[in-house]
Amino acid sequence: MAVEDAPVSPALPGENAEAPQQGVALCLSGGGYRAMLFHVGALWRLNELAWLSKLQRISSVSGGSITAGTLGLHWNALQFDASGVAGDLHAQLVQPIRRLAGRTIDLWAVIGGILTPGRSISSMVAVAYRRNLFNRATLQELPDEPRFVLNATSLQTGALWRFSKPYMADYTVGLVPNPSIELARAVAASSAFPPVLSPLKLKLNPNSFASEGRGPNYREPYNSAAVLSDGGVYDNLGIETAWKRYTTVLISDGGGHMQATPRVHGDWIRQALRVNSVIDNQVRDLRKRQAITGFQRNEKTGTYWGIRSDIIDFGPPPGSLPCPSAQTSLLAATETRLKAMDATLQERLINWGYAICDAAMRRWVTPHAPAPPGFPFPTAGVGE
Repeated sequence: MAVEDAPVSPALPGENAEAPQQGVALCLSGGGYRAMLFHVGALWRLNELAWLSKLQRISSVSGGSITAGTLGLHWNALQFDASGVAGDLHAQLVQPIRRLAGRTIDLWAVIGGILTPGRSISSMVAVAYRRNLFNRATLQELPDEPRFVLNATSLQTGALWRFSKPYMADYTVGLVPNPSIELARAVAASSAFPPVLSPLKLKLNPNSFASEGRGPNYREPYNSAAVLSDGGVYDNLGIETAWKRYTTVLISDGGGHMQATPRVHGDWIRQALRVNSVIDNQVRDLRKRQAITGFQRNEKTGTYWGIRSDIIDFGPPPGSLPCPSAQTSLLAATETRLKAMDATLQERLINWGYAICDAAMRRWVTPHAPAPPGFPFPTAGVGE
């Protein structure tokens, strides 16, 4: 039975609470377009290593959910060869994501949400995703395997809200089986960055909840509407739904980092925003430390790589691509926005995700794998 004030969610139906399953889960963090493109590079290299086809679960938040949702929608169209490598990942994932990255969504969503009666800012973000990526596809068009889990945060209960093909759920309220929610809406909820793009309000039918697993908050108004924010508010690495479930966990972190400032404003609005940034930064770092400590203690196999990593810290394996920290640090400092990027910046973020994923995988997971042939976009590198 769900406990209303439990700090983390228990296993839901179909998930083993006793012991992790043999299998591989991939977690994609938040971080706007920066993370979205960084993860594309990581998926590119995982595919070359024949690890994309090994995944049982892809758990994502925020910018990572844009990438995951696109991959999930096109998964059944991927053509995996006998070795487990998809030959058309560029057409099914890279091209659509790059087209989106050339468009500004957040600013126009804010303007449209303010000026359009009956429209919220988050609903305008969903419209942009619908037009540019998902059309009218629903969660039911995701594959059965791997399981794609797009995570949002309930601002009502403080718990994680999971979107997936078999169900959507807040464990303190209950589970809605086989949801017909549009994929664009689910991704918009997962990437509703507070305070500007948040929240997304999702209408619910109380009768759609399964009788099994109803939680202490199964009552009005929780079972008739969900008020959702960015999944990164709860868990910016997206590891909650993966860490306890599988023996091998891969974590791709495109998240940002709070910058130091010599001057802190005294007015309550800007001070409150700064305090929230400190809290958010600490939660992110705690999740990261939890994961890395788990790997070091052999609680899990797998690896972590991040946009703020230094490739030197990974060894790096022979044949690793040249990624000077002075250049990759500039990429990591790209603002967390849904704002149009030029082609060169897109390519550098993809290259960096590709290179650091390669270094992490060959250092800690598959040491005998061949070195990469080069950057996906050789002329861009990771900077000048």
